[in-house]
Order: sequence, then C-alpha cells, then structure tokens
Amino acid sequence: MMIAFEKMHANGDDFIVVDLRHRDVPLPPELIRRLGDRERGIGFRQLAAISRCDDATARLLFWNADGTPLDACGSATRGVALKLMEESGTDAVTIRTGRGLLHCSRRGRTQIAVDMGPPLLHWSEIPLATPMETEILPLVGDPAACSMGNPHCTFFVEHVEQVDVEVRGRAIETDPLFPEKTNVHFVQILARDRIRLRIWERGAGISSGSGSCSCAAVVNGIRRGLLAETVEVQCDGGVLGVSWNGTDGVYLIGPVEPVFRGEWIS
Repeated sequence: MMIAFEKMHANGDDFIVVDLRHRDVPLPPELIRRLGDRERGIGFRQLAAISRCDDATARLLFWNADGTPLDACGSATRGVALKLMEESGTDAVTIRTGRGLLHCSRRGRTQIAVDMGPPLLHWSEIPLATPMETEILPLVGDPAACSMGNPHCTFFVEHVEQVDVEVRGRAIETDPLFPEKTNVHFVQILARDRIRLRIWERGAGISSGSGSCSCAAVVNGIRRGLLAETVEVQCDGGVLGVSWNGTDGVYLIGPVEPVFRGEWIS
C-alpha cells in the first residue's frame, strides 16, 4: 500500500498531512504508530487526514503518533488551512473538525489564524473523573483545567525553566482525575499579555509548540484573572498569539512551514 503525505511543522510541532479526498486509505492505529515511529517510519507528533465535506472546504481527522484519536490540533489545522488556501488561491477557508466548523485565514505568507471554537469548561466536558470546579483542581500546584476538544491541565509557576516537564507531565497525564488522560502545560507569566509556556502533550511527550495547548493555557490564565484578552505565547519552538474574550471562540495565530513530501510504501 502506498500513502502520499506532506510533512509540516508549526514552531517545531511536526505533523503529517494525508489527503484522502480522492483516494480512501484505511488508517488503523497500528499503521499510524508505524508511520509515527521516528526511527522506522516518517516521524511526527500528529497525523491529519483530509477528506471531502459538503458544508466546508474539507473535513479533518487527527491522531497522535501513538494511534490515539483527538478532536483538536491547532498546528495541523493551520497547516492544512495553508495547503487548502494555496490550492484555491484564496486567503480564507473553513474546515470541519470534531470541534465543529473552524474558520481559518491567512496573515502573511505562512502566518495562519484559526478560530478554534469556545473552550469547554465544565468538568464533564473536559472530562474529569468526578464533579468539581475546574478553575482550581485538587492537585498539588493548584492547576486549572479546560478542553479545546482535548483535555488540558495548566500549572502556573514562578520559574518554568526549573520544571522537569517530562517527570511532572508524565505523572499528571495519567492521573486518575483525567479518565481520557490530559495535556499538561506549565506557564510562567511574564506580563498580562505575555507568557512563557512549556508543554507535555498527551500521547506525544514534550512538545516545542502546540496550538491547542497555547489556547488552553491562555484560557485558564484569563479565567484566573491573570491575563489580558490577547496574549503572546512563547513556546520552546517559537511564538504564537492567542485571544479570547471570555465568551466566544479562542483565536489562534502562528506560523506553519512545509518540510517535505513523500510516499510511504508498506
């Protein structure tokens, strides 16, 4: 079986795009794990599959490199939006994901903006294992939780560079409080409109950048009264912009870059 793909990255958060609009290819979890293997496969953090859609430019499905599905991936959404815009010669597209219809626009050659939809804040939507308020969780460090289509847990710390992201991220990802596991982020507030963010992604490990994690971190900071509505997010791999007015969708803007195209032959 041959699978054509494009590899891209957003601030080092790498993913591949598989276009299924003209050829249906099964993508079972075991195949995704083989493709995601950095030694024996292509290597990526997420896989995004494009298919046809009646009410949008295209439909997107996402998987982590370990084969687990997810509803949201800000990096891959921006990458696919760039691909669709270049195909159509337009500066705006609408993409249907598990989060609904996401409106995307171009801001310069490789800067893509996406309305990621409203955050989910109720304990059952994230989900958490038991009913509770989600602004402060009963865990050491008093993190906050929300969902951007995938679960997020945000710790606010004094010095983010002193955090052992792998040890703490791995432990929190699998905490019983999160029945579907969780992304984990550590935030140092530099100013009300600027944060330093380090990320542990569910099913993928330490990430140099993540669109949905950046959105969730800013949402939780705004809910705590720590941040302004528009925030510059400094990830390990580069800078993103996130805006949220407390009610509507979370607006994400950042760069995305094509890396190479290829064919996987199994």
